[in-house]
Amino acid sequence: MLFRLAATLLLVPILAQAQAPQPPAVVGRAWIVADLSSGQLLAAEKPDERMEPASLTKLMTAYVVFGALKEKKIALEQPVKVSETAPRAPGSRMFIEARRPVSVDELIRGMVVQSGNDACIALAELISGSEAAFAQRMNQEAERLGLKGTKFMNASGLPDPQHHSTARDLHLLAAALIRDFPAEYATYYSQKEFRYNNITQPNRNRLLWLDPTVDGVKTGYTEAAGYCLISSSKRGPRRVLAVLLGSTSEAARAQESQKLLNWGFQAFDAVRLYGANEAVKEIEVWKGAADKLKAGFRSELVVTVPRGQANQLKAELLAQSPLLAPIADGQRVGMVRVTVEGKALGEYPVLALQAVPAAGLLGRAWDTLRLWFK
Repeated sequence: MLFRLAATLLLVPILAQAQAPQPPAVVGRAWIVADLSSGQLLAAEKPDERMEPASLTKLMTAYVVFGALKEKKIALEQPVKVSETAPRAPGSRMFIEARRPVSVDELIRGMVVQSGNDACIALAELISGSEAAFAQRMNQEAERLGLKGTKFMNASGLPDPQHHSTARDLHLLAAALIRDFPAEYATYYSQKEFRYNNITQPNRNRLLWLDPTVDGVKTGYTEAAGYCLISSSKRGPRRVLAVLLGSTSEAARAQESQKLLNWGFQAFDAVRLYGANEAVKEIEVWKGAADKLKAGFRSELVVTVPRGQANQLKAELLAQSPLLAPIADGQRVGMVRVTVEGKALGEYPVLALQAVPAAGLLGRAWDTLRLWFK
């Protein structure tokens, strides 16, 4: 449930958090459940333990491919000449053939829906010339996204002693994919089956059939990794993401992921504190062409709290003082500190929603004098 609460000037009554709800028992070596509406982690088990990510690796392959599409380095309808290397990939395949052209769009569907290792290699060779060079690109993106426990050695997730990630990093990666490429996510990750080369293969994410609110994301399996699943569910305005690593079977990873998603929705409420471009308050400005400016957030500010406690939280605006012109539109001018029962829940930067140029010489001199006596 998403609550809309009216903002007052300095203190906003919002929610009070007592003890955090206890998560369910989960069959898996590591897991995370998060509310992407607020960006908050709700609970986790061994989130920073390095593990083999298996085909969850393909989320980064997709992220790089979608970036290349956005930059117009490749095109969906573009025919790709398949090398001799790609069709020989072990493990899951979409069954492309050497020298038989296949479109980028088909390769993406083969990678996402069929988890084709051959599709990953073909896309990697198209973008970077070789899979090894593409893996370097993957690691550059991992560093940019802040994935501190991750290293990629290939595009598919085939086992390699140096190929590893963590539940926390995979949560950040999946969240970035959904955030940065929403149209591509909606197009490919909810597709239940794909037919190529007269072979129809189903999406291995069972939750696409079991829960109509689930619209992705990716499965993975190797003997060392166990059964893995990253799943995302959107119910109303809220989106909850679950990462499960090292479960015991295909059925178990679906059941345990569903358990985490349901708990994230049922045990918590999302609270919208401020809307996009909504003024939190007018802040006093010194030495400017205007005496005040509107300050707020460019995107809506949402926090997640235990269900039923949404009217005891407080949000306080802490503005820079004195705030001196000139001030650029979008410049940070303070922060909102959100607390519950006196304990910090988070701090969020507040931006100027308008520019304030410097005042003339007389105005600046007058405010200098006023500040002297303040």
